[in-house]
Amino acid sequence: MAGIALAAVYSGNGWIGGLLAPLGIKVAYTPLGVFVALTFIGLPFVIRTVQPVLEDLELEVEEAAASLGANRVQTFAKVILPAVSPALLTGFALAFARAVGEYGSVIFIAGNIPLVSEITPLLIITKLEQYDYAGATAIAVSMLLVSFVLLLLINVWQWWSRRRYGMTE
Repeated sequence: MAGIALAAVYSGNGWIGGLLAPLGIKVAYTPLGVFVALTFIGLPFVIRTVQPVLEDLELEVEEAAASLGANRVQTFAKVILPAVSPALLTGFALAFARAVGEYGSVIFIAGNIPLVSEITPLLIITKLEQYDYAGATAIAVSMLLVSFVLLLLINVWQWWSRRRYGMTE
């Protein structure tokens, strides 16, 4: 349902697509459309993981940084970002995991144009419809390996971040 709404809004005669068309920006049936759809689908995961951390962050910590002479950018970089980065990374990992397997909402706005807006889940379904089980399995296994490598990198980065900033759980 979300994919149909996205395609309707971002098509050339849609609400947002109609405003972007005179500027030469085409969203529907382009990689930008895939990006918009995956952002629309994944953003709630990021918000749901970062919001509680921001709510628990003490205002006094920011005030202490300001009283020690830190400007807003320094306060953000040295105080807020280290506290929020594990939750932010977790949210992005959840959003990525959701995006990797997303089929429904993206298929309407992607258009499956070869070498332009193809998405991996659709390639797997196409291979399965052609009874090419080996090809579908190869694509799925490669997606699985990429996901495992990314999760490993995320865990290493979280471990390093906790050690660097002295956060223990």
